Amino acid sequence: MLQAPRKASTTEVPILDLSSWLAGGPPDELVAQMRAACQGTGFFYVAGHGVPEEVISGIFDATRRYYDIPEEIRLADKIDERFRRGFMPYGINQHPGYDPDLKESYEFAMDLPLTDPDVVAGRPLHGPNRWPDCAPWLRPAAEAYFNHTLRLGKDLLRLFARSLDQEEGFFLQWCKKPMVQSRLFHYPPQIPDVEKALGVAPHTDYGMITILTQDPIGGLELKKRDGEWIAAPYIEGTFVINLGDMVKVWTNDTYVSNLHRVVNRTGRERFSIPTFFNLDYDAPVRCLPNFQSETNPPKYEPIKSGDYLVKRFREVQKYKA
Repeated sequence: MLQAPRKASTTEVPILDLSSWLAGGPPDELVAQMRAACQGTGFFYVAGHGVPEEVISGIFDATRRYYDIPEEIRLADKIDERFRRGFMPYGINQHPGYDPDLKESYEFAMDLPLTDPDVVAGRPLHGPNRWPDCAPWLRPAAEAYFNHTLRLGKDLLRLFARSLDQEEGFFLQWCKKPMVQSRLFHYPPQIPDVEKALGVAPHTDYGMITILTQDPIGGLELKKRDGEWIAAPYIEGTFVINLGDMVKVWTNDTYVSNLHRVVNRTGRERFSIPTFFNLDYDAPVRCLPNFQSETNPPKYEPIKSGDYLVKRFREVQKYKA
């Protein structure tokens, strides 16, 4: 049986208040806080982020209403491998050594028309969103939320670049058509005495940064570098931010993407909404010059952002007709 971990301290998972910086204040203190968090657990909270509370409550309300609709109706919009938009039922996501994740999701991303050149060319992860006829109120709530987190993600990339001693706009040059995807997660009550059947099994995220809002149920747990699991609880008015595997390539393992999992121990259903912020498909991900030397050469081969994401998705997801 998995024991419930202790709550993370604000030193382990700090809260970064963006409000002064977003209002035009200096970024230096925030940059230092972000750098310390990225070198530590790879997790932090952001407050003062500028996303209106009514937008967040609106998407949660729409998500709960959507999952009240019978699954057999929601299956009309089942996700496909090419576009990765739509409803993902239980059983598709499975990590090695674990049972399929105990969650279902509805996925939407950068909305591209069928006439877009990348869509015409069949580029993976590019395409139009699928909005369910059974839930016409879902689209406006989801699009409002997506637009705000898209802006927040770009703001975080500006700070992230500064923390790596790069120009503030360094990563934004690869945000012309970023592969940003949001997911509306629904978790049933967790079976408390099963170790291999979790809401989400231990994993690292694949891309750049993840922006997560969770409900008061909580359930997010992360593994520190020393091996201890700690909980990242719900904190009102904040998003949880964590790093993906691509940051290890950029920084030669100076910044970390730590293992994390979801365990719903409450006996109640849980909802959370992550936005995975990834760069353009062709973004060249490689070790930055200031993180390598003759005695510390790059540990990873350069990768193309989109190719890497597609490879990782296919490793853990089993699409069924």
